[in-house]
Amino acid sequence: MSNEGKKNSPFLLAPAAKNYLWGGDKLNTVFSKGIDMSPLAETWECSTHPNGQSIVASGPYTGLALSEVLKVHPEYVGTHPQAPAGDIPILVKFIDARLDLSIQVHPSDEYAFKFENGQRGKTEMWYVIDAEKDASVIYGFRHNTSEKKVREALASNKLERFLNRVPAKKNDVFFIESGTIHAIGKGCLIAEIQESSDLTYRLYDYGRVDKNGKSRELHVEKALKVMNRKASDTPKQPVRVLRYKNGRATELLGRCRYFQVERMLVNTQRTREMADYQTGTSTFQILLCYSGCGVLINTLDQTSINLFQGDCVFVPANSVPMKIHGRMKLLRIRC
Repeated sequence: MSNEGKKNSPFLLAPAAKNYLWGGDKLNTVFSKGIDMSPLAETWECSTHPNGQSIVASGPYTGLALSEVLKVHPEYVGTHPQAPAGDIPILVKFIDARLDLSIQVHPSDEYAFKFENGQRGKTEMWYVIDAEKDASVIYGFRHNTSEKKVREALASNKLERFLNRVPAKKNDVFFIESGTIHAIGKGCLIAEIQESSDLTYRLYDYGRVDKNGKSRELHVEKALKVMNRKASDTPKQPVRVLRYKNGRATELLGRCRYFQVERMLVNTQRTREMADYQTGTSTFQILLCYSGCGVLINTLDQTSINLFQGDCVFVPANSVPMKIHGRMKLLRIRC
């Protein structure tokens, strides 16, 4: 293999795993993660966060944490202004909600920087990969609500009456700004794209206890400080337009100042030739395969990465030219 072919080549990632009590087993049964953990609630597919680091799973840096590779090769991150050495500003997860997640809220960047030792806040986006019948999510308040009313609702276990509960269906998109009270409902299998942050202020957890009979910590006072108590409009699905090229189609799912997410449909069965994959961008990309399988091919030296349902690939900034082939559905994430 030539050095030119190795330069800035994409590589597979292996995730960090989380066994939160609301999780299920779909990340193993649907995505074949092979992780000995039950429940398996989340896999942090692309992460440099210290609470869960992704590990390189292909190429010359196999076995190293992604953050270690990026410290040696900061050019892989590219021109993104918010990323110190070894860090990327976003985090990509799979989430399997066998039970309802806690009702929670995340702080803004400004609040987190000031009161959480310089950390990032958390704005996030959910893409619903699959949802059981009658699945839903909680999104914001139904009406303008005072702090007093929130406290009274918590004391009487009636908080849910004040919240928007929205049906969640396969292929739905939900954008959750920091400060928005929210929760993923049971029966949802979700890809989450978020700021690289692990700051969650739990407001209500249905009185649940863990296997040791211990309640999870709540953060009521912090949550009350950062939440938006104004009424939230029921979220509407964005207008999405598929743009076709030979062997693939893409559509924009969402864009904000932290990230951009596109859905890519690859089907080269009938074209009889591989589709071009857009590389050479000035910042890194993340490819998350959530359905099907295929191959990503380095056109300089013809080395390849086999992609299966559940795989995640890090594409460095100014990557070598690539072709993509197969029948699969992916999320392409950029900053």
